[in-house]
Amino acid sequence: MHFSCYFRYIEEAEHALWREAGLSIRGNSDVGFPRVATACEFHRPLRFEDEFEVWIRIAAIDEKTIRYACTLTRDDERIATGTLTIICVTTGVGQPMKATAIPPAIAARFEAAPGDKS
Repeated sequence: MHFSCYFRYIEEAEHALWREAGLSIRGNSDVGFPRVATACEFHRPLRFEDEFEVWIRIAAIDEKTIRYACTLTRDDERIATGTLTIICVTTGVGQPMKATAIPPAIAARFEAAPGDKS
């Protein structure tokens, strides 16, 4: 499997996390959440038709950013670990993106995993 696919799977897990919180990452036309950092370490290969799980949790959340920690596993074997950081930005038409505080209605739905120091 091409390495870039791992990031797609992490993004799908992120969207599922938002849906679980009753939100959509694209649900607010006033703000957006572009990626500002991604990283992935590959521990074992995945091959065509392998079945695996993607686990995602919020490692840190502050006024403007959310950082996720992710793990991909196959049969309890760690395949890859990674992080993804998003930032809240204004998305006015014809205006440049500008970092802004995560709206309270969104921030209230999320919190960092207890004891997470990643």
